[in-house]
Amino acid sequence: MSVPNASPWEFKIQATDDEITRLRMYFDNNQENSMYDFLRAHVPYVEYHNDSTNDIHDENLIKVYEMVHQLGDEEARNHIKSMGILNDFTSE
Repeated sequence: MSVPNASPWEFKIQATDDEITRLRMYFDNNQENSMYDFLRAHVPYVEYHNDSTNDIHDENLIKVYEMVHQLGDEEARNHIKSMGILNDFTSE
């Protein structure tokens, strides 16, 4: 059954409650950061690569993909690997 507005990408993971909480924290951080991104978008002289709110968003997104890669099933790991998103970025 199709769900309206559902994302076409789904990853199956196996995680503990603590891991799910940490993953949710990354998503929540990006949600909170979205208002700053919105406001910054209206300042034409600030370039994307020189904006700390974009850096925060990117870092959180990389952490999400790292966790999904670590916790995901083989299909999830293969898909993330095929994206190449973790090749040039690492979280601390």
